This record gives sequence, structure tokens and C-alpha cells, in this order.
Amino acid sequence: MNKGIWYGIAAYSAWGLFPVYFKLLRHVPALQIVGHRIVWSCLFLVGIVLLAGQWREFRANALTARSLRVYSVAAVLIGINWLVWVWAVTAGYIVEASLGYFITPLLNVLLGVVVLRERLRRWQWVAVALAAVGVMYLTLAYGSLPWIALTLALAFGIYGLVKKQAPLGSLHGLTLETGILVVPAIVYLLVSNSIGTAAVTPGDWKTELLLVGAGFLTMIPLLLFATAARRVPLSGLGVLQYIAPTLQFLLGVLVYGEPFGQHQLIGFAIIWLALIMFGVEGFIAHRAQPVVAE
Repeated sequence: MNKGIWYGIAAYSAWGLFPVYFKLLRHVPALQIVGHRIVWSCLFLVGIVLLAGQWREFRANALTARSLRVYSVAAVLIGINWLVWVWAVTAGYIVEASLGYFITPLLNVLLGVVVLRERLRRWQWVAVALAAVGVMYLTLAYGSLPWIALTLALAFGIYGLVKKQAPLGSLHGLTLETGILVVPAIVYLLVSNSIGTAAVTPGDWKTELLLVGAGFLTMIPLLLFATAARRVPLSGLGVLQYIAPTLQFLLGVLVYGEPFGQHQLIGFAIIWLALIMFGVEGFIAHRAQPVVAE
């Protein structure tokens, strides 16, 4: 099996279990959690680059116009994704956050069509349309757009597309992304501390360790995902994407007791049906392809 697939499975499994960890930080404002995630992730990544003796290579490849342009976009997208997701988890919206990642695979397909000029077959279009119906149903049921789900799907879907075309390797790319975000993150944390709104108080070692650990845990699946994104087709990443939202959904409903009523069940069921249809269609199409003799 392609090593990239295993990297993808590991990354999405880790993301699927992340709510367990971040629930421990629900007393900390989401923006401060994200600020610490950025700072500690950046420090860990820079440390790895230095220990690997790759600092000169990193600087030579990262400080180019193309790299800075591409990774600035990626940094903004991952920053938005982190902030919305952390807020959703700590505020008790794990189920809706999981919906965003259920939608992402189909959004990846649409991005492949629009940006990469990939072509969809008839039943693939039907699956995408059915997912759109599910989102519209949930919108009517909620009385408003499921903005958490849609924001996460758009931010992470476009992030995956950007990473697919990024010029640097996974380690150097993530180091540059967090490096772009680290200055505003440090400024924000310092201002929060100076005006007395910082959630971490002197002696609160448990919270401090959890925030440091958040940076370390953040780095691992991102490195795995960045490696997978360069080795696995975009459609393949869409299939692996199902792992994370499934685990998050189960945690939200079964472990944390978030509400999941009839209307939510119907909306989710329509989207799940679209995903099943898309997966079955892809399997049948793959089996129907002629075998090329070597």
C-alpha cells in the first residue's frame, strides 16, 4: 500500500481524537489556545529543522517570493480552521464541527473540477448535489446556515488544495506556515497578559503543560497530512477524510452527550448517503477500468 495512505490514516485518526484533549482546555478562550498552538508548534518545528541540520536549506527555499506567497495563504487558512474548530469543540459543537469534515471530501472533488480541471462522472455529480441538499436541509432545520461546518469545510478543503501545489517539503512547509503566524500570535498573547485577560495564571502548571502539549500534538498530524497530500491524489485524501469526522461525531454524541435530534439525523443521513454513493461509484469505476499489461 502507498505509504502516503498510511500517513493520511494516521493524521485523520489523530484529528478525530483531538476533541478529547482540547476539552481539557475549555476554560481557556479559543483565540488564546490557538495562539499557544501556533507558538509552540513553531518552536517544535524550528527545533526539528535545526537538529536535522537543515536550517540553511530551509532559509534558501522558504525565503522566496513563491514560497512566501503560497504559504501565507496556507497559514491564513489553517489559522481560520484552528480557531473555528477549537471554539466549536470547547463550546460544545463537536457534532457540527464533524459535519464540516464530512462535507470536505465532496468539496475537495469540486475544487478538483474547478481548479485542477478534473472531470466528474454522472453519479459523482449526483452525490455532490445530494450533499448540497443535506446542507440545505440542515440550514432550514437550524434556521440559519451551519456556519461552523461550512467554514471548516471551506478552510480545510482549500488548504489541502494549496498544500497539493506547495513547493516545499512537509517539514519546511509547516515551519514556514507557523513562522508566518507566530509574530501576530506572540503579540496577541503578550497583549492579553498585559491587560489581565490571559487565561493562564502563575502556578497553573496543568494548563501551561496542556497548552505546550497542544503545540506538540498539532505538529504531528499536520506533518503526516502534509506528507500524505504530496503522495496521495486529492480524491484519495477525500476518502481518508471520513476517518476524522466519524470519530469526532461519535465522541460528540456518545461521550459528550451533544444533542442529535430528528432533523439533524435526517440532514446527516442525506450527506452520509451522498458519501456512500460517491464511494461506491468510485469503486465500481475503478473496477471497470481495463488492466494495462506491463
